[in-house]
Amino acid sequence: MNSTKNTAMNDLVPSEFYLSQNYPNPFSEKTTIKFCVAYKTNVKLEVFNSEGKMIKKLLDEEKEAGTYEVDFDASGLPEGIYIYQLQAGNFVSEKKMTLLC
Repeated sequence: MNSTKNTAMNDLVPSEFYLSQNYPNPFSEKTTIKFCVAYKTNVKLEVFNSEGKMIKKLLDEEKEAGTYEVDFDASGLPEGIYIYQLQAGNFVSEKKMTLLC
């Protein structure tokens, strides 16, 4: 199960949107993705395989300004490179992550 949590830094309101590199990377089974939301808006976080097919929607909901973490459980997925994409307002960013079995 994926979970979203507002980190302890929620007292600091980010001035811009930001998508961090997942940690750990490479990973085996589970990894954490952090991101910042500059203002209240709908936030979508999705994972794609190397062919560009969306394989998991981690988040699709309205979020207040703040810093968030989402845990991604890749159990059952094949080893390889995956791309995760954050869409928030007009901001779009993506990063690569490597799953090792």
